[in-house]
Amino acid sequence: MPTALLSVYDKTGVVELAEGLHALGWRLLSSGGTAGAIQAAGIDVTDVAELTGFPAILGHRVVTLHPKVHGGLLADVSNPEHVADMDAYGIEPIDLVVVNLYPFATDPGIELIDIGGPSMVRSAAKNHARVGVVVNPGDYTVVLDEIRSSGDLSAATKRRLARDAFAATAAYDSAITAWLAADTDGSGPPTLDADGNSSLPQTLTLEAELAQPLRYGENPHQHGARYRFTGKRSWWDDAVQHGGKELSYLNVFDTEAAWKLVNRFDRPAVVIVKHANPCGVAVHDDISTAYRLAHAADPVSAFGGIVAVNRPVPAALAEALAPVFTEVVVAPGYEDAALAALTAKKNLRVLSAAAAPAVALDIRSVDGGLLVQNADTVDGRSDAWQVVTDAQPTDQQWADLEFAWQVCAAVSSNAIVFAKDLQALGIGAGQQNRVDSVRIAATRSAGRAVGGVLASDAFFPFRDNIDVAAEAGITAIVQPGGSIRDQDSIDACNEHGIAMVVTGTRHFRH
Repeated sequence: MPTALLSVYDKTGVVELAEGLHALGWRLLSSGGTAGAIQAAGIDVTDVAELTGFPAILGHRVVTLHPKVHGGLLADVSNPEHVADMDAYGIEPIDLVVVNLYPFATDPGIELIDIGGPSMVRSAAKNHARVGVVVNPGDYTVVLDEIRSSGDLSAATKRRLARDAFAATAAYDSAITAWLAADTDGSGPPTLDADGNSSLPQTLTLEAELAQPLRYGENPHQHGARYRFTGKRSWWDDAVQHGGKELSYLNVFDTEAAWKLVNRFDRPAVVIVKHANPCGVAVHDDISTAYRLAHAADPVSAFGGIVAVNRPVPAALAEALAPVFTEVVVAPGYEDAALAALTAKKNLRVLSAAAAPAVALDIRSVDGGLLVQNADTVDGRSDAWQVVTDAQPTDQQWADLEFAWQVCAAVSSNAIVFAKDLQALGIGAGQQNRVDSVRIAATRSAGRAVGGVLASDAFFPFRDNIDVAAEAGITAIVQPGGSIRDQDSIDACNEHGIAMVVTGTRHFRH
């Protein structure tokens, strides 16, 4: 008679699985709440305590840690030495283990570090040539159907289940490792370094699972997919796609950039992104007007772009957007008429999503490993912001400087943003020298920046940047400062009557 051991925290579907196995003549072993649920359904089950001769002890910390359990899982019944040991110690083989673990990731703590569960999973997975191991309730039906049709699980199924089992325990250990690294004494938040930043861990244990196959990678000849860290969810996992083709790698990459930036603004805002850089950003009390202003900033670049809106999309915005070729529109919701208008465009991907949460680490790949840093945070005006020129910003200029600073931090370096009345008018991105970025921003603003402001993600190495900005009509500048030639830039601003604010914080983005 084949034997199955069922011990699960999440009891979804376990009674139905037990019922199916029992009907097929399997002997069932279980313990604790799982045994109680199976018994309550009128199904014969043997308590593990009866098998081992030991009750659950140490507040349920020790239940299945016993040779009769692990011997039954690890035994190779084709090995005479193993068989002799089994006979000598009264060990019976266990053919199937169904386990899911304490939910450590949802509520980290010492008592939710599962020991018996992972131990059984690893024992069964190691011996997968003989033993089936199931850690995902979604596999219950597949496993039961295969046993019904074939009498046992195939070698391929057992191997696949073993891979999933080891992935589950690896992810579990990863979550525990990260928790211990972040909370070294178990009593508080991560320690801070001398600069007040969270220190990076000595080791970084990551495990990710396939979350979403993508239409293709960065180019059509490349495969692409979105993975998520095991045990974690992101706004992508709960986003709803209402219409349009499948997403590609760059659709996801650019939409991520647009959605993060638009959610930095408390007021109604629209961001348009092309190739990971904003090409249009505007804030306005009327969200439809915000879209028109964002699009007007650079309508050429907006063609084929990503539109992110931080308010529900009304019909008027959808009508304005519909004639423009757009890859993706993402918003918290849509009026019925707006959704109907947008989903009528078969190639437009229409997403609704919750705001993107902040992330702790920024991770990129390099040959043989990873580059890791604390994620950049972009603060608004604070006491650290200092006016260093004779001219002082007006109230409107202060508002525009804060707006442009937020936008600039989302632009690839070297980054320059011209803005006026909470509308980006010219964006210079990704240039090897800063003055070229200023020139690009001036060209794209096309004379509309007169009386406007400029934001720079890093200091000005030479005063030529100020001279070009002055020619474009810029009247206030925000920049980090820190160059050995800062005084040259300040002197240039004073000559042109430009107000300059120094923040003390750089926001390079590569």
